[in-house]
Amino acid sequence: MLNKDLLKAEKRQVLNVFVHDLAMDDVVADFEAGLMLTLHTDMLVKLQKDREFYDAFQKFDLITCDSQFLYGALKLMGIPVRERVSGSDYFPRYYMHHKDNPDVTVFLLGGLPGVADKAAARINGRVGRDIIVGTYAPPFDFDGKPEEIDKIADAINSSGATALLVGLGGGRQEKFIVNYRDRFPGVKLFLPLGGTIDYEAETLKRPAPWITNLGFEWLYRVIKEPRQRWRRYFIEQPPVIWLLIKQRFGRYKDPYGGV
Repeated sequence: MLNKDLLKAEKRQVLNVFVHDLAMDDVVADFEAGLMLTLHTDMLVKLQKDREFYDAFQKFDLITCDSQFLYGALKLMGIPVRERVSGSDYFPRYYMHHKDNPDVTVFLLGGLPGVADKAAARINGRVGRDIIVGTYAPPFDFDGKPEEIDKIADAINSSGATALLVGLGGGRQEKFIVNYRDRFPGVKLFLPLGGTIDYEAETLKRPAPWITNLGFEWLYRVIKEPRQRWRRYFIEQPPVIWLLIKQRFGRYKDPYGGV
């Protein structure tokens, strides 16, 4: 069930959406069921342009600040949150917190073929039991194929998983959860956590903590994956800085007519 006290945490307005003011330990220990979203800068860009994603955002119960840049920006704006709660930091704490709880099991949906299997083997080895009970790597165009959705639903439901981690990229994974969550009656906790599957499989190495803490994880990713990342970080995301400045001085306008 949802922890109502946790969901009473104060909200910090970020453009046309918000994040809850929460600490990592609170989320790990107390958020046992519902829809969780970890907000990062790339999502903020999409939320200005993609009405379907914006509408899906409203269905999520818990929103955390996933970005060190965003964490710093909120502090400068005078509306700080207690802690950055990123998906890639949260998930290993989540499964280790539940390592001795047989009622918690997880399905990994996403990643390239074989990557989720590698992640599952590593996680289960760390936990000491099969907490990851199933994986599936859908084809890129799966969401336009009803037979693929059926296959995904069958795999998740037959696994008996109580938590579903979806790694399909920001926007797409949240829409998937909102559109199809009713197809997974046994799942209590929905986690759209982007590249977490790659991190757990170690097919994508995380930077040293000091790099993340200084806000340079984006640069590390550009160096490691220049083709996939340069456009996002150098063309698509910089306008967010201007939008946040406009918010600070009361000049931001929600493209959908809200804030």
